Amino acid sequence: MKNLSLLILFCVMFASCEKEEQIVLGHDFEIDARLGDVDMNGYYHLELGQDWQTLHRISGQVSEVENEYELTKVRWESSHYWLIGDTLGYIVHQNWTLNDGGYLYMNNDTSYVTWFNGAEVRTINETCYSTMDGEINIMFAPVQTMEGDTITISGQATFADGYISEPKKIEVIIE
Repeated sequence: MKNLSLLILFCVMFASCEKEEQIVLGHDFEIDARLGDVDMNGYYHLELGQDWQTLHRISGQVSEVENEYELTKVRWESSHYWLIGDTLGYIVHQNWTLNDGGYLYMNNDTSYVTWFNGAEVRTINETCYSTMDGEINIMFAPVQTMEGDTITISGQATFADGYISEPKKIEVIIE
């Protein structure tokens, strides 16, 4: 009887120690500048808009995943940044008070945003995550003073299994 109990215990332990089947993740990573074809020197071209900052979405593709917890994280860097001047603008606080079922304007308090003086602003957001289909998107926003510059943008994907891709880069001439 004692040997039978040990055998049952061994079978239960053995069955519970089996490894679950691991899903193998792909490690594909591509960047799509969404700026048409590169020129004969391998550069993309982005025409600046009329505003101070021109917004442009860069896309790409990584391997698809089956579970949300397996999404791929992509870190981005850019060769360029810009500095905020003495002010970022102002905020107007309007205080309204309920008075006989209506609103009554009480006072206007304007706060000037000056604490950003000298702060560096990146031209590309730092991080994005893929969709389960593997789509990635990030915002790139050069400013007017960068006209004529060539900006190098690089991305590096970190997959759920810990694999880190080689950095991929694109170069964009700002026009």
